[in-house]
Amino acid sequence: MSRPAPLRLAPALLATAAAGALQTLAFVHTAAWPLPLLAIALLAWLVGRASPRQAAALGWVFGCAWLGASTWWLFISLHRYGGLPAVLAVLAVGLLSALLSLYLALAMAWVARRRSGRPLADGCRFGAAWLAAELARGVIFTGFPWAATGYSQLDGPLAMLLPWLGVYAVGALLAGVAAALAAAAHLAASGPTGARQALAPTLLALLLLALPAGWSAWRGAPDFTRPGATLRVALLQTNVAQDEKFAADHIVASLAWVAGALSAAQADLVLAPETAVPLLPDQLDELAPGYWTALRQHFGQPGGPVALVGVPLGSYELGYSNSVVGLDAAAPSGSYRYDKTHLVPFGEFIPTGFHWFTELMNIPLGDFNRGARNPPSFGVQGERVGPNICYEDLFGEELALRFADAASAPTILANVSNIGWFGDTIAVAQHLQISRLRSLELQRPMLRATNTGATAVIDHRGRVTAQLAPFTRGVLTATVQGRQGLTPFARWSAAAGLWPLWALAALGLAWPRRRPLAR
Repeated sequence: MSRPAPLRLAPALLATAAAGALQTLAFVHTAAWPLPLLAIALLAWLVGRASPRQAAALGWVFGCAWLGASTWWLFISLHRYGGLPAVLAVLAVGLLSALLSLYLALAMAWVARRRSGRPLADGCRFGAAWLAAELARGVIFTGFPWAATGYSQLDGPLAMLLPWLGVYAVGALLAGVAAALAAAAHLAASGPTGARQALAPTLLALLLLALPAGWSAWRGAPDFTRPGATLRVALLQTNVAQDEKFAADHIVASLAWVAGALSAAQADLVLAPETAVPLLPDQLDELAPGYWTALRQHFGQPGGPVALVGVPLGSYELGYSNSVVGLDAAAPSGSYRYDKTHLVPFGEFIPTGFHWFTELMNIPLGDFNRGARNPPSFGVQGERVGPNICYEDLFGEELALRFADAASAPTILANVSNIGWFGDTIAVAQHLQISRLRSLELQRPMLRATNTGATAVIDHRGRVTAQLAPFTRGVLTATVQGRQGLTPFARWSAAAGLWPLWALAALGLAWPRRRPLAR
C-alpha cells in the first residue's frame, strides 16, 4: 500500500476541532442532522491521509471538541452549585472530555493502520471502529453516552431504523456512510480511473441514506406496537433554582406548592419531578408534619387519581436512595417504590479513591444505594408505567431489560428529572431529544416531569405532543396512550444487551485487509 499523502497536522487539527464542536448543534436542533455526517466525513477524509499517530491525534481532538461543546454545562453544577473553584471545574470538564476521547483516538489510529483504499471496505472498518469507541464510552466505568452520534439523527433519514437497531448502531451506520464518501473522494481525486471506481461506492453510500427516508415517506415508519388505553396525565414542573432547593427559607413554600399541585390535578396519573419532595421522611415529618399522610389520603380513594412522586428515601444506617414513590388506593401507604439503578458518578455515588474530590463540593446526598435492574412497573388503569430517573433514559439497553417479558413490560415510560443543576443551557434540549429517541427506539410514550424543563409528553414515534415552557412553574395536563408489543431492538437488547453490537464491532475491526485498488 502506498504511503499516505503528507498531512499538515496543525491546520488539520484546527479543522477537526471546529467540526467536532459544530456538530453539537444537531444534538440540540435535530433538523441539523446533516452536520454530524459532514463533520465525520471531514474527520474520515483527514484520517485517510494520516499516519496512525496523526490519526489518533485527530480523533482525540475531534472527541474533545465534540464532548466539550456538548457537556460544557457540567461546569455550572461543579462551580455554581457544587462550590468547586472555577479553575478546577474547568479542568474537571476538560479532563472528562479528554479521557473519554481516548476511545475515539484509539479507533482512528486503528482505522489509519488498516485502511485499504477500497471505499466500502474502509467505510465498514470506520463504522466498526466508531461503534467500538461509542460502546466503550457508553459502557466502561458506568458509561457516559451523552451526545452519542445516533441522538443527532432523530429527524434524519436513519431515524426509521432506530426501532430495529438502536442508537449506537444508527450512529455507526452514519459514520460508515460518511467514511465511505470520504474514501470515495480520495479515490476520485487520484484521476479519471479513480473517479470511475469511486462512483459505485458513492451511490451505494447515498442510497443507504435515501432508502430509509424513501420507505418512511412511502409506507410510513413501521409500528411494532399496538395502542392501549388512554390516560389523562398531569406533569408538575416545580422550577426551583438549585441553590434554593435545600434552603430553609424556600423549602416550605416549595413543599406547599407541590402538595397543592398534586391535590388539585385533574388526571388519572399525576407525576412529580425527581426530588420534588427534597427531604428524607424523618426530615419531612419535622418540617411539615402530616405532609405524607394528607397526600396518601388524597390518592388513596378507590377510583381516584394516582401519583408518582420523586423523593429521597433511606437513613444513615440503611443508606439512601434516589426514589419515586407511588401513591394509589391499592398502596395508600406508598408501598410502590422505584429506586434509581444507574447512578451518576460523583453526584450520586463516589468512586473508590475520589472522596477527596467530592469533599471539595457542596452537593448533598452524594452516595446512594442502587435499585433493582429490572423493577416492576406501576399500574394505572390497566397500563403499566415504568419510571426512570434523570439520565437513566440514556441507557436504552438497561430500559430494554424491562421488556424481557412482554406481558409485564411497561406500556408507558415516565422520566422524572432535575437538571436544574445545569442552569438555562442546552442540557435541557439535549435531554428532551434523548427521551424522544428512547420513545422511538422502544415505541413507548414517554412522560417527562422535570424541575426546570423540558416537561413534556412524547408519543411512541418520538414526537412531542405537549410541552411546558422551560424555567416556568406549572402543571402540564395532557393525554397519553399506552402501547403493547415489542420493537426488534427491545427484543434483542432485552435478551442480549449490547453484546450483538460488540460482536459486530469486533468483526469489523478484525476483518482482514486486502491490498489497495490499483491506480
